[in-house]
Amino acid sequence: MNNRNLTLLTDLYELTMMQGYFKEKDANETVIFDAFFRANPSNAGYSVCAGLEQVIEYLQNLHFDTDDIAYLRSTGLFEEDFLAYLKDFRFSGDIYAIPEGTVIFPREPLVKVIAPIMEAQLIETALLNIINHQSLIATKAARVVYAAQGDGVMEFGLRRAQGPDAGIYGARAAMIAGCIGTSNVLCGKMFDVPVKGTHAHSWIMSFPDELTAFRTYARLYPTACILLVDTYDTLGSGVPNAIKVFTEMRETGIPLNFYGIRLDSGDLAYLSKEAKKMLDAAGFPDAVISASNDLDETLITSLKLQGATINSWGVGTNLITSKDCPSFGGVYKLAAIQDKKTGKFIPKIKLSENAEKITNPGNKTIQRIYNKNTGKIIADLICLVEESYDSSNSLLLFDPIQTWKKTHLAPDSYTLRELLVPVFKNGECVYQSPKVMEIRDYCHQELNTLWEESLRLEYPHRVHVDLSNELWHLKNQLLDSYHYND
Repeated sequence: MNNRNLTLLTDLYELTMMQGYFKEKDANETVIFDAFFRANPSNAGYSVCAGLEQVIEYLQNLHFDTDDIAYLRSTGLFEEDFLAYLKDFRFSGDIYAIPEGTVIFPREPLVKVIAPIMEAQLIETALLNIINHQSLIATKAARVVYAAQGDGVMEFGLRRAQGPDAGIYGARAAMIAGCIGTSNVLCGKMFDVPVKGTHAHSWIMSFPDELTAFRTYARLYPTACILLVDTYDTLGSGVPNAIKVFTEMRETGIPLNFYGIRLDSGDLAYLSKEAKKMLDAAGFPDAVISASNDLDETLITSLKLQGATINSWGVGTNLITSKDCPSFGGVYKLAAIQDKKTGKFIPKIKLSENAEKITNPGNKTIQRIYNKNTGKIIADLICLVEESYDSSNSLLLFDPIQTWKKTHLAPDSYTLRELLVPVFKNGECVYQSPKVMEIRDYCHQELNTLWEESLRLEYPHRVHVDLSNELWHLKNQLLDSYHYND
């Protein structure tokens, strides 16, 4: 975000509620809000968390400039004493979050905010905007990378993204989830990630003929010579002319370290298989065959099943927009209010006729439970922060809705890891964000903790997200304390 002041990147009602809390002097209690989501996008078996670094930058720069206050005054909604308060406003609370690149599941807190309610309320919209977008694109990219089965996936979506920020931070999220590079040069500069690309059809068309265009490009970029072969006739001229150029390069002693062709139209399965035969026959079996053209995880999977010889994928529109599922659906809900006399947090719950929308109350954390032998995830356990767990003891897990579904873990058969880590304490950042390529390596490790059944693109196994016995009873006590009218 490059130190932009995004303080007014909020919904109006956050500010009107803030003024209401300000006017009611006893209303600015310390509260806990949880940011979480209810369903994985694209019917996936998991999601990937991203965006925390930008949330940190947003909070560190959270302040009202003079022109911000002047604008708020011009709306006629805000009184002078509240506007005066905003002049010195800073975030003073605590933030706990799941690190970027972590595999995540529905209903568990991704970010926990502990702060005076005026502060917690203000940051809701921007926090959700950042986390929702980057987690959505990271999840989509992880699915595309999985479909590619080890082939390199390049993020090529900038020109189709919904604006500059979506292009920049979407590319960042895609890199976290496993892409090997992006065409987005500004993203490369900002986050020190590899930038990659070839050339456009216009390059070919600007020369007298295709062969001259290829020769010129090869002379300029001999160490990264990927030639776009479908401008005129893929198999009739494009591939044969590429082979001529590769032959000339080899005969003149130019090392063919990274070279090949790109297909951007037509029947990619058929064309790639025919191109592979031609390249192999000419003595270029290691040539890269790259493809683009409205790819996504479904099409890549189909092409693989058809025997396509493509081994490098440029994925643009469908990745950067998560076209099949364009929103992440994260929400931000009040979980507890601190009693001013005792300092204890009083749990709060949101009710709904839809069981999935009933919130989990209280001050919570998440324990991830792994199979000790395989390192694979068994389940996530949402529990209260005061609870303690020891893998030397047995552990009973149960479905929080269908409670008869139970799993008993024997002592020393599992390991535990707490997912939420401190990010801000008393308004000061205590967390150092890793570099994007470091997060990418971590995300790769995280994806390897999923069972293959949870990674599959269609009808994946759902990882269990359970409530601890204590939290389950607390939730049901609160539910029982409310009475509905017929």
